[in-house]
Amino acid sequence: MNIHVLAVGDVCGKPGLEFLQRNLGAVRRSYGIDFAVVNGENANVVGITPAQAEDIFRAGADVITLGNHTWVRWEMHEYLDRSSRCLRPANFAPQCPGQGYGVYSTRFGKVCVISLMGRFTLDANTDNPFLAADDILEQTDAKIILVDFHAEGTSEKLAMGYYLEERVSAVWGTHTHVQSSDCQILRGGAGYISDLGMTGAARSVLGIEVEQSIGKFLGDPPRRYVPAGGPAKMECAIFEIDAETGKCVSAEALRIE
Repeated sequence: MNIHVLAVGDVCGKPGLEFLQRNLGAVRRSYGIDFAVVNGENANVVGITPAQAEDIFRAGADVITLGNHTWVRWEMHEYLDRSSRCLRPANFAPQCPGQGYGVYSTRFGKVCVISLMGRFTLDANTDNPFLAADDILEQTDAKIILVDFHAEGTSEKLAMGYYLEERVSAVWGTHTHVQSSDCQILRGGAGYISDLGMTGAARSVLGIEVEQSIGKFLGDPPRRYVPAGGPAKMECAIFEIDAETGKCVSAEALRIE
């Protein structure tokens, strides 16, 4: 028996959230999705609010993962403490609110979802994500293990993929908002993609208004990010996993427009 897992790239601002709300249910039905993980850390452009997290769950997400903007909205602290399905990176310090992984009961057995954050060029005081992964894997007996690695460098993401390839079912990267072309099954049996991409305005720079982004590189004074408008897209990947072995049997990247 195989489980079909959908991993959705960073939801960016109102355009991304609304596109997800309109389309996630249909995507789940069309592709026979059994379990969906959505990275929601940019739902508020920078960060996410509890209300936006609830919107993502109502749209059809089973689990929400976060990243380097986790702590932008203070109201998320309490929310993370009471929501077992919204995960902040596990390699934040243990005194931080919330949890970095969860184990969820499904008809396919236990599904473990792990949220991790990279350290290369990300200005965050985090523990080593590789060692954090080791610690979590020692604590779970789930066969189906999914890892969202929120990181900047493809080198760090690839290293994590190879590090975990024999011990988890799938590793996907988030954070850069540009879908990579390396969706594959690693030799150890884990599905992998360096970055899922994003869910947000199609004509944008990583979800942000084109003119504002160009101006930033021309030297304009800093100002609050403005999400781009217009038609949106959802970038994601589907991993088919053998529930008995926990190994990935197919991996496919998708862009829904």
